[in-house]
Amino acid sequence: MTRCIKINLRTGGALLLAATTVLALAAGAANAAERVASLHTGPANSRDAYASVGGVTRAPIGWVEFCVEYKSECATKVSAPRDIVLTAKTWSDLVKVNAWVNDAIKPMTDVEHWGVVERWNMGEDGYGDCEDYALLKRHMLMKAGWPREALLMTVVRDKKGDGHAVLTVKTDRGEFILDNQESEILLWNQTGYRFVKRQSQSDQNSWVALGEPRSAPATVSAR
Repeated sequence: MTRCIKINLRTGGALLLAATTVLALAAGAANAAERVASLHTGPANSRDAYASVGGVTRAPIGWVEFCVEYKSECATKVSAPRDIVLTAKTWSDLVKVNAWVNDAIKPMTDVEHWGVVERWNMGEDGYGDCEDYALLKRHMLMKAGWPREALLMTVVRDKKGDGHAVLTVKTDRGEFILDNQESEILLWNQTGYRFVKRQSQSDQNSWVALGEPRSAPATVSAR
């Protein structure tokens, strides 16, 4: 059972949402209230809006090594799961952060960037791959006062069957995905991805297996 809370993007996160960012995101934010109104027309807590969570599984090696480099991001205690109450303000904040990070980081593979197959960080130099986008979005939202328990790093297979990382945002209206491959924020089962595993809500250093989306299109690769 998750506990829902109302949140606001506090002044503490304003540095990362600078004036230039707000201007660049004006078009996306303008549609926020309409989008939320549409979401609220459906039944609350619909079963299909939430991924099926399985047992504990192994954390990605990238996360394990990330925690060595970024100890403060991972040094948390076990806590009660919390979902976010989705409002027009909440949605607008998500739109802003998602678009800002997708625009701020330029895509570059870890091999090109670091000379290694896998390295998770937050794209401090302006370059990164999928997990770096997701980690920075998570970091920005947490710094702005959002609960860590509702912001979950997630591993999927994308539409080509390749490994991919996204950020799951758990709300009272379902689980939404912040993704560098898709500009729109979608419900998890609208992405066409095969969901593999993600952080536990109660312990970010514990990862859990995920079930298949019930409405995934037939084009999703099984690789």
